[in-house]
Amino acid sequence: MKTKNNLGIILRRILSVSKLMTMLTVIIIAGAILTALFPPLILERVIDNLTAGQQILFNLALLYFGFLALSGLLEAGQNVMITVFGQRITHGLRSEMCAKLHRLPASYFTRNESGKITSRFVNDVDVVDSLFTNGIISMFADTCKVVSILAVIFYKSMGLGLIMILVTPILFAMTRLFQKKMLRAQLDNRVAIGKVNNHLPETIRNIRMIQTLFRQKYMEQKYDDYIQESYRAMDKSNLYDSVYSPIVIFIGSCVIAVMMIGSSLGGQVQQFFGITVGTAVAMIAYVGKVFEPLESIGMEIQNIQSAVAGVKRINEFLREPEREATDAALDKMSESNNIPCICFDHVNFSYDNESIVLNDLCFTVDDGETVTFTGRTGAGKSTIFRLLLGLYQPDQGRVLVNGMDAAKIPDVQKRKLFGYVEQSFHAVPGTVAEQISLYDPAISREQIENAAKLVGLHENIVSLSKGYDTPIEDAAFSQGQLQLLSIARAIAASPKIMLLDEITANLDSDTENRIIEALEHASKGRTVLSISHRLHEHTGSQRIIQLDIPSIL
Repeated sequence: MKTKNNLGIILRRILSVSKLMTMLTVIIIAGAILTALFPPLILERVIDNLTAGQQILFNLALLYFGFLALSGLLEAGQNVMITVFGQRITHGLRSEMCAKLHRLPASYFTRNESGKITSRFVNDVDVVDSLFTNGIISMFADTCKVVSILAVIFYKSMGLGLIMILVTPILFAMTRLFQKKMLRAQLDNRVAIGKVNNHLPETIRNIRMIQTLFRQKYMEQKYDDYIQESYRAMDKSNLYDSVYSPIVIFIGSCVIAVMMIGSSLGGQVQQFFGITVGTAVAMIAYVGKVFEPLESIGMEIQNIQSAVAGVKRINEFLREPEREATDAALDKMSESNNIPCICFDHVNFSYDNESIVLNDLCFTVDDGETVTFTGRTGAGKSTIFRLLLGLYQPDQGRVLVNGMDAAKIPDVQKRKLFGYVEQSFHAVPGTVAEQISLYDPAISREQIENAAKLVGLHENIVSLSKGYDTPIEDAAFSQGQLQLLSIARAIAASPKIMLLDEITANLDSDTENRIIEALEHASKGRTVLSISHRLHEHTGSQRIIQLDIPSIL
């Protein structure tokens, strides 16, 4: 299912619930801009009074320092509001992305390395935060400040105003050039960071193989290459940023010099600039105030361009196709009669679109039937379970559960439908009870205890220091007990279908017998699919399905 969600839609949704904060931010920014215009005008009056031999009024001095203080306070308030605003945006964005991650199919995680996915949640969202804290909003405020100062300059001195109007397009063209250069450098850096983030966990996960094959130097060199690639991109970006600021300062100095020379020439030139001594001082202050935010804009360009690169990657993530799940289809499934519990209808599947795992696989399983899948490693036994759970979709054919497409079963219904027991137990942070419930509020304490009793683990649990509320790390269960806990977890929600994936592969015979006995109780009245020769020998499954590795012609 293709999603139309993107960063723009998410931002509008977040802003719609933050209207008061948005309005307050705009008011504070406007106040900071307006109050910054008054001190040079007051200074102009002070200087003109001094040149005319008049005394400086105390109220005028008090007004000057008062506006300076108020301007500073509003500027600080502006920075605080921008920071809070950015945090609100990034919090909402990460929440939306986490919800999106939950809806993605397993094929997404097959195609994308874990480091690149992590990079989107950490690095890309962080640069989006800079888009608001040190980017768009700050640039908007600085731009408004520049426009307001230019208006005052033009009103006070037409000559200086015209010079500033001529200079502005040059600065704009230069800014656009630096934007394009920085964007290219930031994109290159994002790609390099993604490679680094993926390289580290891959190296750690395969460290034994790397040591066995003596590939340490190779992996080290690859890491150095990715780091150097990132450094080169950042060096380019830093170079453009360091060149931009001195150019802005130089142009500002030239404008002030032209104004002072024009004012000193006399005649029509002096009239064209039309300034007194006080006005000249005020104009110098205003010109400095014009180029100060322009210099800040130059520094903010880097943050904005970096954020644009992150926004593109986030939008790519948000537009990823999601798993389809419809309640209407679930209703249809519940109403269907006289159809197999499970049906694989001419299923073809490949993880990479090249190596075929399942080729034209056809079989059905009736309600209450027990079926064992056998075959060599790579024949697709575990893949069948993944298709049933809707983690993947077949390339061709259909996988149906009670007549419904397995990939369209809603996640909230899957635990009531499937009980999945893996080869090894995977603990989650929390208590022993939470290992069984997996934080599902629909599963009561009574259901948790009944599941533990059914697998013969209740007495072991109540003998712990805090019983079912004992933290899992303090429980000190044996490997067999952990596997019993895994079975209890699978049956806690009373599923209709049990999936058993080589659950006795790593157990001794005595422990295996205990597991088999627990399974006999847990499997009553349920459809059972298992992957294990040994389970078949113990349970005497009604049918064995032999899987062969597809031949490649």
